[in-house]
Amino acid sequence: MADQHEFKDPFKPYKGRFQSYERLPARGRDKDDILKELETMSEEENAKWKNGRVSGTYYHAGDDHREFQNRVFSLYSHVNVLQVDLCPSMSKFESEIISMTARMLNGDAVRANNPDDEICGSVTFGGSESIMMAMKVYRDRGRAEYNITEPEIILPITAHPAFHKAGEYFGIKMVLAPVDESDFRVIPEEVEKLINKNTVAIVASAGNYPYGLIDPMDRLSDIALKHDIGFHIDGCLGGFILPWVERLGYRVPVFDFRLPGLTSMSADTHKFGYGHKGNSVVLYRNLKLRRYQFFQMAHWPGGIYASPSMTGSRSGGLTASTWATMVYLGESGYLEAAAAIMKVADRIKEGVKGIKELEIIGDPTFLISIRSRDVDIFHVNDHMISKGWRFNGLQNPAAIHFCVTMPQTFVPGIADALIDDLKAGVEYAKTKKGTPARSSALYGLSGSLEGRTQLVQVLYGTFEHLFRV
Repeated sequence: MADQHEFKDPFKPYKGRFQSYERLPARGRDKDDILKELETMSEEENAKWKNGRVSGTYYHAGDDHREFQNRVFSLYSHVNVLQVDLCPSMSKFESEIISMTARMLNGDAVRANNPDDEICGSVTFGGSESIMMAMKVYRDRGRAEYNITEPEIILPITAHPAFHKAGEYFGIKMVLAPVDESDFRVIPEEVEKLINKNTVAIVASAGNYPYGLIDPMDRLSDIALKHDIGFHIDGCLGGFILPWVERLGYRVPVFDFRLPGLTSMSADTHKFGYGHKGNSVVLYRNLKLRRYQFFQMAHWPGGIYASPSMTGSRSGGLTASTWATMVYLGESGYLEAAAAIMKVADRIKEGVKGIKELEIIGDPTFLISIRSRDVDIFHVNDHMISKGWRFNGLQNPAAIHFCVTMPQTFVPGIADALIDDLKAGVEYAKTKKGTPARSSALYGLSGSLEGRTQLVQVLYGTFEHLFRV
């Protein structure tokens, strides 16, 4: 009999339950047996989020939609996007994905500001690659056109870590600008103060991951024009929902190519675009900018090699299913999805405002960040976890956020259930005053320099553990 106190690894729950492989099996397994095992794991894992209690993560548009996507994917799963001569449908799909995304984000406005500009872009493997490609563009343009050898990019402290990854990978100094403590958006005047001779671009978010807020884009656009530097808007989170939220009549600041200073923008088709995971779009104001993204090697013995982005071979299934999703949903489908999401989000915001111990950060749309000046918000989170909810924890200030996606729209009464559990969570937190919260352990550890160093080692160790049989 197993020890009732035996440790169960949350990252490897199938160990001992299903066979593990350190090497290839001597004889391949039966296909039906493999499928049965995979179906078991899939069903158990899907049950964790289909109840609507998981923040973000799953931008699932329904089982019928997923089946349609998977049918399309299967037609092109074997195709390499690089080999467009063998499968010219790939260039059709990718060019149309770029064009549809550009028009959604008012790309036609670029010619109104400059007749020589032409909106263009690239399909990437996800939001991080879109961001990294844009950062490479500004580094290389700075080097080629301005002889900048030590490039700097200014970004809000709330900007996605993918920008810092780009800085580390490409040798770009990332300079952090503070946010206004009253609305948690970047302060344009502080951004301008940080500009120097090495600045190649500034960055803003629509909306940012911690709070779902849109930075003051019009003022940042003016600053970029004034100093003749690049301006990238990270719309990986909001790019495919904010246009429709705006069309529904919500107050949304201008965040796209209507801004004359905007030179590039990223938007994820695999979030509120409802495409398969691993697909995104990066857009540029003109062809000259995009040229800096491309890589070519003319003298390789294997032949002339060229690649438009960081990745080489990619499955055509992702490209085809993304295109099919966009064409299937159309403007009406995206509008309907946004309306359903905002109905849930509005109810959550209304309910949170009715709990005097809780406070919504800023003026969000579909992503609601909550803090408290009266109780430990992580004690509240502990209670929410016990009820099956999965919020995302934030720091500086301590807060939790919930991003509404399509799964919440499929569960009747989900917003009221969330509010009821938050109310109970506040009462629970009152009883735990002075004791450490379970869900804040890592946050607390990272509060000091020593703690952050320890935390990095913990994270590295976690990665090593995940990739070990």
